[in-house]
Amino acid sequence: MSNLSMGISPGPQGTRVIAMAGPSDTILKARLARHPSHPRALPTLLEAIALWQGVQVHAALCAADRDGASDSSLYREAFTDFGGLLYTLEWVPAAALGRRRPRDLGGVGDFADLRRFLVTEAAR
Repeated sequence: MSNLSMGISPGPQGTRVIAMAGPSDTILKARLARHPSHPRALPTLLEAIALWQGVQVHAALCAADRDGASDSSLYREAFTDFGGLLYTLEWVPAAALGRRRPRDLGGVGDFADLRRFLVTEAAR
């Protein structure tokens, strides 16, 4: 496995996280608290996935804006560190995800918008 992409999407109900190894292999799908409990939560999560899988993680934080007015503290905390050897992190406007479908009540919800974004970005 040489390519691992992650999408992180904070929202009013919580933060959705998806990790994919290629266009059709979802390895992690989670719905986390809206605000991380620690400023290093996101970098630590990305590092842990990279170490577990043995590859660099390419992550996209899909947030509403770049100026800190997002409804989540995740934006401010995430951009003190853009990555290093274990991961890269970039900001992507939430509008790039497109429309979300209503939440699927089974499991942790519908992640089709994040999955679609990661597959499109991996093709570039």
